[in-house]
Amino acid sequence: MSSQHRRMSALIFSGVVAGIGGAIVVAAPIATATPVECRAPGASTAGNVTDTSECSATSTNGSAAAAFGVDGSATSAAGPQALALAIAMSGGTAMSQAQNLSGPAAIAIGPGATVDLTGVRPGLTLGIATNGATVTVDGVGTPTCTGGPAFAGDFQTLQGCLSLR
Repeated sequence: MSSQHRRMSALIFSGVVAGIGGAIVVAAPIATATPVECRAPGASTAGNVTDTSECSATSTNGSAAAAFGVDGSATSAAGPQALALAIAMSGGTAMSQAQNLSGPAAIAIGPGATVDLTGVRPGLTLGIATNGATVTVDGVGTPTCTGGPAFAGDFQTLQGCLSLR
């Protein structure tokens, strides 16, 4: 890959990340729901439910999982030697499953936003979906982003997707 192509790719990636960050700030309404958090370091399980928010996290020895819900549903599970993170806000659903030195981070913000990430081999994965969007990463095939503003970057497969609808 030429140095000009690398610079252009870096600029595009930076712009996408900045745009998604701005969309998150704009899409996140003032939270009136009771936030919940679930942290599962080492071999442990955590769960928490309120009238509008829920989370669950499960991990094995040598791993950690965390899930946070603010008027949303977040679930994370970390198998051997892995990290899993799920964050759901304002009606979103985030799911993150990890194993084998992977580190998926699922962020779903807004009504109908769904992110489902699976880490199966070494590498980080980031998936962000806003109102009505769906992001899916299985760690083997090409990530998919549909239905609205969404982004995924998968360093397990060195692939990603972007939806701006």
